[in-house]
Amino acid sequence: MAERQPARIRLGPADLLGDRTLLPVVAGGQHLLLVRDAGRIVAAERACPHEGADLSLGHCAGGRLRCPRHLAWFDLEDGSVSPGWSFRALRLFPVELASDGLWIRLT
Repeated sequence: MAERQPARIRLGPADLLGDRTLLPVVAGGQHLLLVRDAGRIVAAERACPHEGADLSLGHCAGGRLRCPRHLAWFDLEDGSVSPGWSFRALRLFPVELASDGLWIRLT
């Protein structure tokens, strides 16, 4: 049996983030955070996996998203949490930039 691909969901126009680094969005019923870092855009779950802090209030720099509550940070390549913290990685979703806007596949 072939594995079913998740549906593509259009997030909005290509310039949806404008000049922002972080933008909260809802896609497929999930609260996500679009993150622009070093010319790329990724989507992450919006709530910190530690205690649910709103990561849209955090800060992004150097490929890392910092939680505003406990100052732990997440690597935007694989979602891993900074050393010294023992909770699961942040869920990340690739964002596709197409001629008709930004798209995501949720798994």
